[in-house]
Amino acid sequence: MTRFGYTLMTEQSGPKQLVEYAVSAERLGFDFEVSSDHYSPWLAAQGHAPNAWTTLGAVAQATERVELMTYVTCPTIRYHPAVVAQQAATLQILADGRFTLGVGSGENLNEHVVGQRWPTVLRRQDMLREAVQIIRELFTGELVDWKGEYFEVDSARLWDLPDVPVAIAAAVSGERSVETFSPLADHLIAVEPDADLVKGWHGARKATGLPGDSRVIGQIPICWDTDRDAAVTRAHEQFRWFAGGWNVNADLPTTAGFAGATQFVKPDDVASSIPCGPDLDAIVEAVSEYWKAGFTDIALVQVGDEGQDRFLKEAAQPLLEKLRAAAA
Repeated sequence: MTRFGYTLMTEQSGPKQLVEYAVSAERLGFDFEVSSDHYSPWLAAQGHAPNAWTTLGAVAQATERVELMTYVTCPTIRYHPAVVAQQAATLQILADGRFTLGVGSGENLNEHVVGQRWPTVLRRQDMLREAVQIIRELFTGELVDWKGEYFEVDSARLWDLPDVPVAIAAAVSGERSVETFSPLADHLIAVEPDADLVKGWHGARKATGLPGDSRVIGQIPICWDTDRDAAVTRAHEQFRWFAGGWNVNADLPTTAGFAGATQFVKPDDVASSIPCGPDLDAIVEAVSEYWKAGFTDIALVQVGDEGQDRFLKEAAQPLLEKLRAAAA
């Protein structure tokens, strides 16, 4: 059965608001909640970037049932993988086994802040591979010494380990990353409804004798509003960064860079790729591309902090009902 999630978008809301939204989303019946992990918003108009791990710790204590996930953390530059392992283990304890560590190779927007050179995409994937290996070693609770190509770990051990092991989901985008991470991660994260990518992931895992119950986790932005014009305006103001595609999004370092790169993106351009307005059936149609491609878990991003409460109060529950009926 397809599961539907709610996105805690740290780029567009403050930490207290995110915790409130998380509680509301659980009450309304969302199956899981994912949190972005940013040091900066994509565009200045979004206006927020609280620490994801602190926020998720609060969410873990304020909720009871809903599963939690980072979507995604980059454990290579801004965070050392040994630190991410400790954060993930602690959060899993606070969440009583409801947490999944979602990891990816990151964006320059967030990682450049620590003053290190931004690597090429192939090097970033190699760094992520080594980081996941280190995190796995630390999750055993044993003393870890590591001297690799990119990282060193000196006599590190996690002293507080959860009863439920932390699952790892890796963001992949092509054949090379599928081959690299299918044996290392438990689940797949992808940002486009690519059936070939999903098939390749399952095939690669089967070829190495790994279990076939791997989840496929996607995410799609929507901008619900009773006024379609207001929804289009908000989506353009806050989410036009999406138009550049991930090859561009991964490399731009600042909000000013994203503003410049998207200055010629028109509201209609955004509305053609993000369902905007009150039509729930149009949202269902857009989301259906993911479960048709084999995704088991789909997280919705309601664009903008303004109107978030109204979306949760008026639209979220009937939308979930329609999505579950259509995906059945």
